[in-house]
Formats: sequence, structure tokens, C-alpha cells
Amino acid sequence: MIRFILDTDIVSLLQQRHPVVLRRISCEDPAEIAITILTVEEQLSGWYRRLRRAKDSADLAKVYDRLTANVRSLASLPLVSFSEPAILRAKDLAAQRLNVRKTDLSIGAIGLESGATVVTCNLRDFRRIPGLIVEDWSVP
Repeated sequence: MIRFILDTDIVSLLQQRHPVVLRRISCEDPAEIAITILTVEEQLSGWYRRLRRAKDSADLAKVYDRLTANVRSLASLPLVSFSEPAILRAKDLAAQRLNVRKTDLSIGAIGLESGATVVTCNLRDFRRIPGLIVEDWSVP
């Protein structure tokens, strides 16, 4: 059962080997920690932008190497899809005009639908989502 969903900012810190995030994650059962397909989408979109901006073959090769490492790290984590109930919940949340980014609303909706805590550095926005439990694992 998934208890924790890591938001994109926490996943980025994990990939950067942030010591506080690593320590906190090591305290949990790895089978209870997941990421959403939206985090995968956000990260891959960023890499695709970098690929399009590569200036020469050496730069392009470097970006592809980093993209490869990124995909491997993402593939090592359980993945939660964006189900139809979560999509409908995200639409309902958007209609409430909570002043939260669409992707964050969607990740929050997945958290609500799965009964999981969303782990994020962006407590300010995620706390605007009614009923969502959030934690920040980047601070001691």
C-alpha cells in the first residue's frame, strides 16, 4: 500500500542525494513510497527542453547521459497513474479556485484518491488543498 507520494521537488532532491531527504526516506518502507506519472511527465519535459537547447554533439551527449540517469532513477520508484477518479477530483479542486498550479492540484488529487500523504517542499500551495495531508522531508 502506498502511504507517501513524493512530489517533483522532493524527487529532485532525492536525485541530488539531499542528505535530509535520504535520511527521512531511509526511515520508511520503500514499498510505501511512490511517485506519480505527473512527476515523470514534469521531469521528462524538462529534459526534452534541455535536449532542444543543446549547442553541439558533446553537449547533446551530456544531456542524454543525464536523461538516462534520470529515467533510471525514476524507474526505481513505484509509480502511481492519474486515474479517472483522480482526474475528476482535480477538476473539482480546480473549480474551487485554490490558487494552486494545475500539476500540483493533480498530484494532490492523486494523494486524496489514494489516501496517501504528499511529500513536498511546497507546503504553502499543497496545504490549500482541502483534506490533503502533506509533509516536508527536506527539513530536519
